[in-house]
Amino acid sequence: MVLLALATVCAGTFFGAAIYINFVEHPARMSCGRELAVREFGPSYARASVMQATLAILGCLIGLIAAWSLRDLTTAISAALLGLVVPFTLIVIFPTNKQLLAPSLDAASESAGALLARWNRLHAVRSVLSIVLSRLALSNKRLKLAARVD
Repeated sequence: MVLLALATVCAGTFFGAAIYINFVEHPARMSCGRELAVREFGPSYARASVMQATLAILGCLIGLIAAWSLRDLTTAISAALLGLVVPFTLIVIFPTNKQLLAPSLDAASESAGALLARWNRLHAVRSVLSIVLSRLALSNKRLKLAARVD
């Protein structure tokens, strides 16, 4: 049960961070102007990627172990969805990240603004996915029963 709770904490924290980025950090970044938004993106991305990748990988692994030990398909699906965030990021979002971090990018250009807007839309996919997996994880009957017993 502890593993299930830890996996749920990872999923919930990932969800909170993803939503925060889309609804708070990125709009604040953009409100400072395109050039500053591009410059701020690099350090923000470096910190957030470490935190979110760690949460996704740990949550997936712990969730899969919990699913196996509990023989629970819902937990396995939730863990797999959390794990899918990593390849989605590497395959779909990373090319945009790479362009935003390129030294040759003119931070004041229209293309920089378009890249930032595209990045936010792609990141929103991660946020929506994390909403779904958090809902699946939190709907787990065993976790609810454990909370009532304790």
